Amino acid sequence: MWSRSYRATVTGLTVGRLWQVWTDVNQWHTWQHDIEYATLDGEFDAGNIIHFKPKGGPRLALELADVVPMSAFVDVTTFPFARMYDSHELIERDGAVEIRTTISVQGPLSFVWRKLVAENVVNGLREQTERLIARARHA
Repeated sequence: MWSRSYRATVTGLTVGRLWQVWTDVNQWHTWQHDIEYATLDGEFDAGNIIHFKPKGGPRLALELADVVPMSAFVDVTTFPFARMYDSHELIERDGAVEIRTTISVQGPLSFVWRKLVAENVVNGLREQTERLIARARHA
């Protein structure tokens, strides 16, 4: 298994406000400039599917594998012979919120999908987190 994480700590924002931005899937394209669209039919609950299209990439289906309201969620993208897990956490600590995202890839062809997809996702985590924070502050 291959895994990489990015974390940032922010003050002046609540977990609730960050969670609201994260779970408003149909608006992700307004603050994530590397995607064409993301849509969620139904509630932000485990088992539901996010339809996702990165710019220049194919349409994907991300399953919400685990959702802990106001705390964490994990979405899973299934590739041939591998799965990519995208874990998002909000951790309150000493008047601040730590935002942590971990990307991991598992399966017999994980090395292929790591190179084709996961490393690019990881390389964009800092900017994605900064945009999340900006959206939460100004929306």
